[in-house]
Amino acid sequence: MTAPSAALLVLADGTVLRGTAFGAVGTTIGEVVFNTGMTGYQEVITDPSYAGQLVTFTYPELGNTGVNADDREADAPQVRGVIARQLAPVASSWRCEGPLADWLAQHGVVGIAGVDTRALVRHLRERGAMNGAISSDGTTAAVLLEQVRQSPSMEGLNLAETVSTATSYVWQQLCGAGFDQRQQEVPAQPYRVVAIDFGIKRAILERLSAHGCTVTVLPAGASLDEVLAHTPEGVFLSNGPGDPAAVQSGIQLAAGLIEQPSLPVFGICLGHQILGLALGGSTYKLSYGHRGLNHPCGGHGLVEITSQNHGFALAAASLDAAQVEITHTNLNDHTVAALRHRHRPVFGVQYHPEASPGPHDADHHFGRFVALMAERRA
Repeated sequence: MTAPSAALLVLADGTVLRGTAFGAVGTTIGEVVFNTGMTGYQEVITDPSYAGQLVTFTYPELGNTGVNADDREADAPQVRGVIARQLAPVASSWRCEGPLADWLAQHGVVGIAGVDTRALVRHLRERGAMNGAISSDGTTAAVLLEQVRQSPSMEGLNLAETVSTATSYVWQQLCGAGFDQRQQEVPAQPYRVVAIDFGIKRAILERLSAHGCTVTVLPAGASLDEVLAHTPEGVFLSNGPGDPAAVQSGIQLAAGLIEQPSLPVFGICLGHQILGLALGGSTYKLSYGHRGLNHPCGGHGLVEITSQNHGFALAAASLDAAQVEITHTNLNDHTVAALRHRHRPVFGVQYHPEASPGPHDADHHFGRFVALMAERRA
């Protein structure tokens, strides 16, 4: 058996970690973050919200179940790199269609294993998320450090436009895994929803379909006139990567949508932040973000365990309390987790009610969106 090649992980603060290479051979640079989930590595790797990032998985072994077509959130990996403690030597699952390392290599994603991910996560928690490089092509640590320090910060980056669809399309499909379709009671005439793709996850489209919606997906730069031309009964603002304050076209669109007096608008993650910005709020970068599957969020005496993936948050004090109610907060750090407009059928959640991966506690937010459209239709 051929010995694995060496790989380096170099952080912007000069930290150098050595490990073994997997996936593609090369060098990749991005923001180093961590995800604390115990399952769902394929969903994480294909989630467009992770564009521009090198993802550290805290679960100690990746690749146990291989990869398959049903667990993808996009057609190909979206992360820039993968950092793991170790790879499973054999993939074992009745749903497996191939090994993780081969799939990453096929799509040009560079990975490093053999890293003490606990120590790395502790370092990122103390110092904050920072840019870094994974290299398996022989580039020296000194050269990598120089390249990392010249790479742009996530702040100010509009990455939504880089992952958004180039053309519109219609979605009416349920989850490909039959055991996870969770079909809801649906109307005879599906609700017409326009979704703005800032980096939309496939699972969100599947949950909207399961709740009785036909979804027309438009690019991130869609104008208000383009949206209204589809005569939507509701508009959805999707998740996505990068700095929400940099997505000026989306903020402008959201402001116009809010002015439509009876049009339901629902935002998730980046879409939620864009709603808050359109309502006059501001956002800020979290030190190391929220990325995992067990984040408690609550409000009005109720708590739900949520799937999260974001590096920015809305500043609570920046929101006009006369217009906006903060309905949920993250119970770990009390950041804004959900909001609603007091006088319009408009709301957003910072976390991911579609899960994928993660718990299904928050799926009722899709039902809430549908209920607003049903009320408007009545």
